[in-house]
Amino acid sequence: MDFVVLGREEDGTLEIGPREGFGGPQPTIILSRRDEPEPGKSRLHIDVNATGRDQDAELERLLKLGARPADIGQTGEEQWHVLADPEGNEFCLIKARLNPL
Repeated sequence: MDFVVLGREEDGTLEIGPREGFGGPQPTIILSRRDEPEPGKSRLHIDVNATGRDQDAELERLLKLGARPADIGQTGEEQWHVLADPEGNEFCLIKARLNPL
């Protein structure tokens, strides 16, 4: 993907994305560490941050590519969508941020 680190938080969270930075057609990816594994699930959790389109347009694009809504107990008040890829791997589509980490 030729992504680079765009931001880093004190807890070890990294945001990676295209060398051009934010606002282009490619999404950024936020990598967050979990200390405890979830039984039967991957320890990797991906948050997709669409930077070239709004959240609704990115949701539509991902659903057309085979993603499907996933229920992990969210309330419906969240500002993100929980989805699963065709293999069942869960990820979140967050609202695009205007400013980097």
